[in-house]
Amino acid sequence: MPIPRRTSVRPSGRTLYLTEDPETLRAQLGGGSIAFDPERHALVNNISTDELTPGWVCYYYDETLARYCLVGLRGGLIERDAIKNGGFGVIVSGRSKGCGSSRETAPYSEREAGIQIVVAKSIEKIYGQNCQNIGLLTTTDFSVLDRVQRGEEIPISEFTRGLDPISRDVVEYGGLFTYNKARLAGEVSPPTLDTPARPMTLCEKILASRAIVDARTGAIGVKAVKPGDSLFVRTDVRFSHEYVTPMAESLFRAGFGPDAKVEAPESVYAFRDHLTFLDLVMSEAHKKMGLKEQAASLATVQEAFTQKHRVKLYGEVVRDGKTVGSEAICHNKVIEEIALPGQVVAGTDSHTCMAGALGCFAFGVGSTDMANAWLTRDIRVAVPESARFNLHGKLRPGVTAKDVMLYLLSQPFWKSGEGIGKVLEFAGDGVRAMGLDERATLTNMAVEAGGFTGIIEADEVVVEYLVKQRGLDADTVRAQIVRADEGATYMAVFDVDLGAIEPMVATPGDPRNGVPLRSLTEVAGGDVKIHVAYGGSCTGGKKADMDMYAEVLRSAVAQGKRVADGVHLYIQFGSQDIRRYAEQKGYIEIFERAGAELVDPSCGACIKAGPGVSFTADEVTVSAINRNFPGRSGPGKVYLASPLVVAASAIAGRIVEPAAIA
Repeated sequence: MPIPRRTSVRPSGRTLYLTEDPETLRAQLGGGSIAFDPERHALVNNISTDELTPGWVCYYYDETLARYCLVGLRGGLIERDAIKNGGFGVIVSGRSKGCGSSRETAPYSEREAGIQIVVAKSIEKIYGQNCQNIGLLTTTDFSVLDRVQRGEEIPISEFTRGLDPISRDVVEYGGLFTYNKARLAGEVSPPTLDTPARPMTLCEKILASRAIVDARTGAIGVKAVKPGDSLFVRTDVRFSHEYVTPMAESLFRAGFGPDAKVEAPESVYAFRDHLTFLDLVMSEAHKKMGLKEQAASLATVQEAFTQKHRVKLYGEVVRDGKTVGSEAICHNKVIEEIALPGQVVAGTDSHTCMAGALGCFAFGVGSTDMANAWLTRDIRVAVPESARFNLHGKLRPGVTAKDVMLYLLSQPFWKSGEGIGKVLEFAGDGVRAMGLDERATLTNMAVEAGGFTGIIEADEVVVEYLVKQRGLDADTVRAQIVRADEGATYMAVFDVDLGAIEPMVATPGDPRNGVPLRSLTEVAGGDVKIHVAYGGSCTGGKKADMDMYAEVLRSAVAQGKRVADGVHLYIQFGSQDIRRYAEQKGYIEIFERAGAELVDPSCGACIKAGPGVSFTADEVTVSAINRNFPGRSGPGKVYLASPLVVAASAIAGRIVEPAAIA
């Protein structure tokens, strides 16, 4: 019997408007309703997945998530079970719904709490795809709300308008698993790719080379693709971490049966890197909820999965008889040992795009996408448009790639949401002058703009790195490099003078809140005194970042200065290889003499799971991580800055650039 498609939906339940006014929100949560007026009721923008399901909520990966839907929303008004027991069927917010992490727990919690339709002014790419995968309808058309109010049956076409053909089919079938069952039964097929030869961008060329032509024979590769083309692509690398692997494994078994096998396990990787130091910072309240045991089970489930399917696990490291941390943060290790130019890399983390520094197409996916990819090796993609950033000139002394990204993210193109789902292709002599680690900062933070991914064409810098790091043959690496065609079409081109960029800082709440550091006192109403300076994460824990911390702290130590009283400076390595580099360069002694607290590899404070988190709302952190959404690293305020500024601020006790402590 054919698998039915959805043709219409008649949502049940109340509509919840997530308003900036706390009293209006409180009234709705208490059972009241409002006559929504966009002129009177401002909606909350930039609701991150951290707010939908804070880090600790993600220790669950079943229907329990419904109880904690939106408990992290700024203002703290939404309590456990509020959404689930509120009788809501539709939820409405402002721009950039679902920004941040790729965690599928976020839309899953909404669906399990009874939400059937998500309405927002704009919807982030990964969150939107995760919604499609689990059957949660989304739209940016607010006229739907009147029809919901009238109790109308709404055609499913209202929620597929503008989608690529595969995404449209996924929505109509009610989710990716049901779609794939229909696909395997021959009831539906991806569209035939017949785009004629054309000049292509870097990402378009990679996607064309990996396009699935015939799933039965494994034939791949077409002559061309264009933005909007809908296809499945063959992945070269698939990876997940303990935060997500258990949910994906549960979906894998539920969707394909207990005997399903991971296809080509030699190209699948798992990482124990997110919750390594959780015990050090977990609150007593969370321990009493049983979260310590729940979190520990994630690593156990992942390890069992990797053993069953013969998947390589990058686990924890024992030094001097003691477990000291992870082997590496997944993104750092993917660059060090796994990904290559021209490949397609899919990982269950939004910062998978960091590997784009190698010239590969790397992007984050949710649990359902990964569960499917374990079986098929394929990921569905709608070919994205690319925005090209030509970076010219030289950076001023004291200005880094982190400053470049904070500057770019602050521009109207990104703050308005126009860049959602787009590829950021970085090029120009300014990029070529950067080392691989600084390039990785650019690609890593592409997702903070709502981008699909970031990518940089590989060159001799990449070749030399891979030869030295992995012992690869230089000519073999060069043969894999993919280059954009002359005459390729970009949806936007930006020419950026690097010499005009100055040290930047992003004020709390969003990475797009970038302002020049020199104006921070004016913006903040005075000096910004800090309690924590955190140098780490995939973004701020690389070798080049260690060079920067050491540069500032060496100068401080030479002047007899140390970390300011009342301030904790944490320096956390992105991998054990990076730690060894710091040891060989003599940085460990410098860091310790300056009063820094050293932490072995783990995502740690970046996801509120290790040293460097805040514990109270009045604490202030300056951090080298990639995002500062509310609650991301604790209840305190987080300012984003470069490694140079983080180190200098730790010495000064307030946010400053290095010149202020010289």
